[in-house]
Parts: sequence; C-alpha cells; structure tokens
Amino acid sequence: MYENVKTKAGFVAVVGRPNAGKSTLLNHLVGEKLAMVSKKAQATRKRMNIIVMHEDSQIIFVDTPGIHQKERLLNQFMLDEALKAMGDSDLIIFLAPATDKVTEYEKFLALSQSKNIKHIILLTKMDHVKQGDLLKKLGEYQKYQEHFEAIIPFSVNKNVGKKALLHEISKYLPSSPFLYDTEILTTENIRDIYKELIRESIFDNVSDELPYESDVTIEKIEESDDMDRVFATIVVEKETQKGIIVGNSGETIKRLGKTARKQMELFSGKRIYLNLFVSVKKGWSKNRDGLEEFGYII
Repeated sequence: MYENVKTKAGFVAVVGRPNAGKSTLLNHLVGEKLAMVSKKAQATRKRMNIIVMHEDSQIIFVDTPGIHQKERLLNQFMLDEALKAMGDSDLIIFLAPATDKVTEYEKFLALSQSKNIKHIILLTKMDHVKQGDLLKKLGEYQKYQEHFEAIIPFSVNKNVGKKALLHEISKYLPSSPFLYDTEILTTENIRDIYKELIRESIFDNVSDELPYESDVTIEKIEESDDMDRVFATIVVEKETQKGIIVGNSGETIKRLGKTARKQMELFSGKRIYLNLFVSVKKGWSKNRDGLEEFGYII
C-alpha cells in the first residue's frame, strides 16, 4: 500500500511496573511536561499518546498505567489500559530500572500481550548504580536475549540514550504516512492535560491514600489570547478527605492550586486563573457507575 512512501509511523507502548519512570521518560523524549509525574506509584490512570518526530519517523508513544495486580475496580481498569496499549502497538518499550530485579521482566514476559509484539528493554536509572553493577545487570538480561530486540542503557538525568532509543524504535515501525500533524505533541485536549496537572498537584501535596481516592473534573474553561480561566472540581470519597484537601483556613487547597497553576502556565504559555472546588462522591472509585462517570470504562 505504501510502496513509494519513505516515512514511517507507529504506536509504541511504554510499559513497566508502577513508578518505573514511564511518564518522566516521555516528558524527556518530547521535551515538554505532558504526562503526569509523581513519586507515588500508580499515578497514571489512562493511556496517553505523546508524539515524537525522529528523522523520517513519527513515533506515537503510549504512556500506560503501571503493570500490577490489585483487586480494586480502578486498579483493574488501569491494568486493562496497559494491556490494551500493548496489544494495539507496533512495538513495546519495557522500562527496567537498573536497580530492579529481573523478576519484573519475567512477569512482563508471562503476559500474553507480550508474546506477539516485539519489544526493547530500556535499562533506566543507570546513573543510580555503579558501572560494574550496570554491566552485571546487562549480563543478567542476556539470558533472555531471544525475547527482546535490543537492550539500551538510559538516563534522563544525564541525557544518555535518547538518540539510540529513537533510532532503534524507528527500525521496527511500519512504512506509513504520518498519522498526525507533525506540529502536535499529543492527541490529548487541553481539558485533559489541565486535569492531569491538577491531579499531579494532589499527589505531590497530599500524602497517603487520599490521592488514590480522588479525581478531578474540569467544569469549564474560558480561553482568551493571554489567559485561561479554569474552573475545576476535586472529587473525594469522604467528608474527612474534603477537610484534608481544604486544610486549615484553606491552606492546603491554596497550595494545591498554586502548584497546579504554575504547571498549567508553563504548559500553556498563558496566565492561568484556577478556581478549585471540592466535592464528596461516596465510594466513587469502588463501583462501576462512579468509575464510568470519570471516564474509566471497565
């Protein structure tokens, strides 16, 4: 079909355990803060497409929730999202922090979705271990070499491995016209990105389980050339959680709003007016109707 086409385009699922650094990697590759980053595990809930141009290739990276097994409905949705992304992709990038044991990779190999799709191991956080330990870790993965196409040491902090990774990915993409405008960085709309930046602020500013039982709805955005006015609601499951979000004299929600607003301004290049409300929806993350209302279709 594309005999005369020199360009390539394809989908690349980025997978790994929770908190392996998938979103940090993708923000580094695209050069913009698009994907939600948190030190807490399982912050990413949905797939997100991030587009990187490399020479004659358009690489559509798919950020995924961490691969994990838990009983909660929301966690089941997140696992399904990761597995669907793997099944729909032309190539898989498996993130393997150099500090991890190879058992995480063995779990990945056991998934049926990993069987028929080629994958590359990205040995991340190489700056966190000594050179000798890095070489030892590379050796541990060699016994699985019939399963992967390549293994690439990578460090976001030291900017090591980016060109090698993009070049290697391009080898395995199908010949195709570009699937999206070459100027866009993501298929997400502004509403979804603002939502994720507010969620990230919740993860960064409120501890323990509360971030996992909260979500954000963007009620309205009023756009102008130099300012976006954003009205959003933080939804929690209990009245006590609402009190934690608001804080004494409203201090916590002010801090949340300030952190989110700064990130939203960095992304949009505009001034942001952010109006945050807090609402209680009991048990929303534990029943299908509540999850579907927030777009988590199981």
